[in-house]
Amino acid sequence: MDGIINTVSAGHQIVPLLALLKPMGQMVVVGTPSTPLELPAYAIITGGKRVAGNGVGSIADCQAMLDFAGEHGVNTAIERVEKNDVRYRFVIDVAGSKMDTVA
Repeated sequence: MDGIINTVSAGHQIVPLLALLKPMGQMVVVGTPSTPLELPAYAIITGGKRVAGNGVGSIADCQAMLDFAGEHGVNTAIERVEKNDVRYRFVIDVAGSKMDTVA
């Protein structure tokens, strides 16, 4: 994967998630766990991976996200989550979209 948006707000290990990233990949942490995230240096040095955090996006970022959601049927995905009609997780591929340039 080129990037991961980590929305988990419970304490969890991020090293297994970082292993999913391609070299030079980036994880953006937006969930706020109550315990510190453990990040061994080797997990990011190997492959030049990056970890960033973002608490609040700009108005332009929020608008781009809403546009993306509207254009790609994200409402349908959320309805399926609410109905427990999802096994494991959804992955939204933003490559080539307006969201691909937001970073």
